[in-house]
Amino acid sequence: MVRKILYISGSLGLGHIKRDLVIARELRAVRPNIEISWIAADPATALIEEAGERLHPEAANYANDNEPAEEAARGGQLNLLKYLMKASKDWRENVETFDRITTEEHFDLVIGDETYELNVGFMKNPELKKSPYVMIYDFIGLDAMTLNPMEWLGIYMWNRIWSKDFKKGLDPVHDRALFIGEEEDVPDKPFGALLPGRREWARALCEFVGYVLPFDPADLQDRSSIRARLGYGEGPLIVCSIGGTAIGKEFLNICGQSFAHLEQRLDGLRMLLVCGPRLAAEELEVPDGVEIRGYVPDLYEHFAASDLAIVQGGGTTTLELTALKRPFIFFPIEGHFEQAQVARRLERHKAGVRMNLSETSPQDLADQVLTTLQAGGSFAPIPVDGGRRAAELIAEMI
Repeated sequence: MVRKILYISGSLGLGHIKRDLVIARELRAVRPNIEISWIAADPATALIEEAGERLHPEAANYANDNEPAEEAARGGQLNLLKYLMKASKDWRENVETFDRITTEEHFDLVIGDETYELNVGFMKNPELKKSPYVMIYDFIGLDAMTLNPMEWLGIYMWNRIWSKDFKKGLDPVHDRALFIGEEEDVPDKPFGALLPGRREWARALCEFVGYVLPFDPADLQDRSSIRARLGYGEGPLIVCSIGGTAIGKEFLNICGQSFAHLEQRLDGLRMLLVCGPRLAAEELEVPDGVEIRGYVPDLYEHFAASDLAIVQGGGTTTLELTALKRPFIFFPIEGHFEQAQVARRLERHKAGVRMNLSETSPQDLADQVLTTLQAGGSFAPIPVDGGRRAAELIAEMI
């Protein structure tokens, strides 16, 4: 008997859908008799279609969380309060879309990757939940990033809702919760004043599965053959990427402008700027000699081929570089609480060099590139079989 699954891949950029496709592939290996319908927004929809997966017709009505984030970002900084206010209306519409889908069609299981709007919707109206529900987390709790009292109040209220069930000893809205990562990735501090501890909450309600990658690092150790296949020569290669949103134009401009300082000291240097699917190359102002590309499939192969990468502080990109053991410099989006948590994870893994865009000039970046290249890096192994582990736990729900 075919079991029907609704898989909702939420959040920003491409990192989430990349891991969700891995989990879906592993899930089919465990439960071949499943049929998955996907809900996501651009640019995740492009990867879903490229993978030959089925987008649910209602996916067109799923609000794009990238848009409020991009509208709330200026100069490489994210206004968290502005983003949350803009996104709240979209989240209400997403709950309505979900209710319409699950009323008209039966699903044996719903999987939500960071579908916080569903959690809140189920709290307010339990009748919305018509099937078992698996929730996927990769961070626990929000953090205020400025001294704005309205931001502190808004974050506190959201964290209070987040920890509500646990504090009152009630059953959570999800039937199973998975955390992509390790227990140490959850800050060992309260959600807020008189609220439960975040790590305590995660221990009680989540199962830690490790990290999810779309590749096996062992398959990408022969850099010479990878470089030859991708058309790179023997000279130094630096790959710069912003990820799957349009946030990061200023970041890529500084990367490109550092090229003039670096090419004098790195003979045969090749620098590649990857804009991703939502930023037009024409918007960049970089000198001649810098290569610009849009969306690059399997970007991790180019990371594996590189001598060094410069990226924004996204969880998936920095995880890929850590697993590949490539030296990298990362710039967390200032004001983005989740990327601040990613920075703490990287510090624990002793991976990457952190810089702040607002404090960095092209010359500063060039100097750090040279220092990082000279230092190389020593990377501790990280657990990367999270896709298989997550699939095994989800399969038990079918």
